[in-house]
Amino acid sequence: MIVAVCIQREDGAVLLTQRAATKESPFGWEFPGGSALSGETSRQAGIRELGEETGVEIPPSALTPIDRFAEAAALLDFYTAHAPANTELRLQQSEVMAAEWVSLEEVGRRLCAGLMADPWSARLDALWPLARQALRIVR
Repeated sequence: MIVAVCIQREDGAVLLTQRAATKESPFGWEFPGGSALSGETSRQAGIRELGEETGVEIPPSALTPIDRFAEAAALLDFYTAHAPANTELRLQQSEVMAAEWVSLEEVGRRLCAGLMADPWSARLDALWPLARQALRIVR
């Protein structure tokens, strides 16, 4: 089980993180997330990964499920959430080398330009239209 969270600020920007040089798919952009630990629910893993990688802390109830994407070796649960006011990022240097708040259009541009981490091409082809729709509805 893999989870990822598309967290959105009040101004509509979403958070992308850039993978550290030592990770698989180095320097690729992605949404914060990672693997669930033994015994964790998908929501618990999403909250934990978001907090570990970015320092952003939200309650599990703040996650809105978008969909589940089946990959050859894993399932990915994709969530959206709203960033708390005055969110300050604290990046986990071993996992994340940079982070940027970007527009929804910029996510699509980075996908088309091949700047997203490798696994995200197929994931976003399937999940991004649903996520965009959900983000527009809640705003």
